[in-house]
Amino acid sequence: MTEAFRCGTIAIVGRPNVGKSTLLNHILGVKLSITSRKAQTTRHRLLGIHTTRDAQYLFVDTPGFQLKHVNALNRALNWTVRQVLSEVDVVLMVVEALHFGDADEKVLGILPRKVPVLLAVNKVDLVKDKSQLLPFLEQLAARFPFAEIVPVSAEKHLQIDVLLTTLRRYLPEQPAIYGGDELTDRSERFLAAEIIREKLFRLLGDEVPYALTVEIEQFEQVGEVRRIHAVIIVDKDNQKPIVIGKGGERLKRISTEARQDMEALFGGKVWLETWVKVRSGWADDERAVKSLGY
Repeated sequence: MTEAFRCGTIAIVGRPNVGKSTLLNHILGVKLSITSRKAQTTRHRLLGIHTTRDAQYLFVDTPGFQLKHVNALNRALNWTVRQVLSEVDVVLMVVEALHFGDADEKVLGILPRKVPVLLAVNKVDLVKDKSQLLPFLEQLAARFPFAEIVPVSAEKHLQIDVLLTTLRRYLPEQPAIYGGDELTDRSERFLAAEIIREKLFRLLGDEVPYALTVEIEQFEQVGEVRRIHAVIIVDKDNQKPIVIGKGGERLKRISTEARQDMEALFGGKVWLETWVKVRSGWADDERAVKSLGY
């Protein structure tokens, strides 16, 4: 007898920088969710759709739960996490192998009790002494009634198939909601802004990325070419020359790398124009944060 098809939503949660977006990208097989080594790279809920022969997994990648820099932007990010947790069929919490601190504990405190919560222990490939893993997993099991605990490495694609098989058991029996070839419910316009923001996180120093965002002022497709006008919004006047760089070199590199990623994701030529504007105090202005889509 053929097993019934399953389809459901799975919230991916965890403290910043545990590898939530990397995990989603490896499951999908494409770079959909932006990543960097800096915390707070992900700022929006992002649906990633993974369809197999017998299941459709609707992964919701959430911002890392914020404990520092409590401004209007971070309040909006934390609200997004809580909202997602109230709407899904399954929660997948991600922690880093052998690392569990106050920020992870804070995430545990907001996990729902009415839906199954699975734990993915990521970056197990970086653990040199594997004998330390089992005691760590036992400690985590004692902290919260996880439905299952699965050690994985998103970067090395270890145990991802085991994680998917485990998750499938907790999805409701129902037909697929999206087409088998769909990857997300987000528009190309949204994804373009996210790709530019990733490059800013990767190519700038530690502080500046937290004070900027990206707004797409124009997005049109003419034949096979997507023409995109993007504005990088910074918080202070002295941040503008940092983004532009000497002789415009940094902005040029940001734009070139973003355009290349867009062409790979969209499957066509992209003409991208970027410039930088100062909008003082935007990250602590409730109205500005809302108008920018947070």
